Amino acid sequence: MIKVKKGTPLIDQHDKNYMYNGKFGGNFIPETLKKPVEDLTILFEKLRKDKQFLKQRDHYFKNYVGTPTSFVKLKNLTNYLGGAQIWAKVVSEANGGAHKIYNATVHALICKKAGKKFIVGDTGAGYAGKMLSMAAKKFGLKCKIFMGAKDIERQRPNCEAIKNNGAEIVPVYTGSKTLVDAVSECMRYWVSNCDTTHMCVGSTVGPNIFIKICAWSTAQISRELIIQIKKKFGEIPKKIKLINCVGGGSSALGFWNSFIDYDKNQVELIGVEAGGPKNSKLHAAPLSTNAKVGILHGAAQYVIQDKEGQISNTESISAGLDYPGISPIHCFLKDIKRAKYTSATDEEALEAHQLVTNFEKISPSLEPSHAFAEAIKIAPKLNKETIIVVNSCGDAKKDRDILKKRLGKKI
Repeated sequence: MIKVKKGTPLIDQHDKNYMYNGKFGGNFIPETLKKPVEDLTILFEKLRKDKQFLKQRDHYFKNYVGTPTSFVKLKNLTNYLGGAQIWAKVVSEANGGAHKIYNATVHALICKKAGKKFIVGDTGAGYAGKMLSMAAKKFGLKCKIFMGAKDIERQRPNCEAIKNNGAEIVPVYTGSKTLVDAVSECMRYWVSNCDTTHMCVGSTVGPNIFIKICAWSTAQISRELIIQIKKKFGEIPKKIKLINCVGGGSSALGFWNSFIDYDKNQVELIGVEAGGPKNSKLHAAPLSTNAKVGILHGAAQYVIQDKEGQISNTESISAGLDYPGISPIHCFLKDIKRAKYTSATDEEALEAHQLVTNFEKISPSLEPSHAFAEAIKIAPKLNKETIIVVNSCGDAKKDRDILKKRLGKKI
């Protein structure tokens, strides 16, 4: 069985064809995209080794993004549940309220280095779009955000922020009118405008270079966390579980990156997908439902599909997890059994959100509420020496309408 290559960055665990484990990823793209993808790949590989660029990135991460974010023990929740200690990496403290700001900032810097004045991106929950509009404004770039019509309706707070930042929202009415369709339309636009426009894919999906840039950007989360854990405990605990929600997979890969070389019996990686409404056949959980491999947005991955191999509709209360595919790197981690994947239903995520906000001073969005649901489920069964860390990667302000409708709760 292929294993993680020790000492090799997670994003570089592919072969010469950009395939992870020989099965996932690659660049399954039209001829018109090959040159811009190749150019971007060359530029990024140069920049990630450029000391001046790294210094610039770190400057903006500290002074614009607001790193490091807090690492805190959820004492009240831990005492209520009993069992394992529950901690949170509060990434929602970052500028804009979510982890998407790391990727957006790096893409804006790359756009400037490429000499382009226009930047486009996709969004589901609205956070990727909001952050890209923020970064575009910061660096003087013109910005378009592609967003499914369904998501525009259910994520109005972030849409308002995108417009306030001077970016244009392009509604997508095709297909399910959600994230998968927004990514498709954004890529189509880039094909016709790649000479003047840079594209930012909002998660670790798509052709290999976009997976790399996004995961490289969010790796800041784990760089901070590994230092914070060692400072708090003196060393990496003997039993620690890092739990993260998984849609496209960007926050999880950033959260896990620095821990990938540790033995899985010491550092367990748990990804929680969107199980959809209770008693419904619709969900957004390709990894935990044994979906088949297919091609989506230029990459081979586990993807939810029908008997004919067509992409199936998905459903989740969380727009950020409502995606039929998953990052090829997550497919790789599942296959080699380095990470474990499960799911939480809409109802479990809502219950977890209520429990966390009742006991603690953080208010996780519906995406990380899926991860908290798993932590709440397993903590009472574990001993107090076990450490659970949840990535609270987004705040609930964007979900105010959904929470008011479902829980009668104002944010």
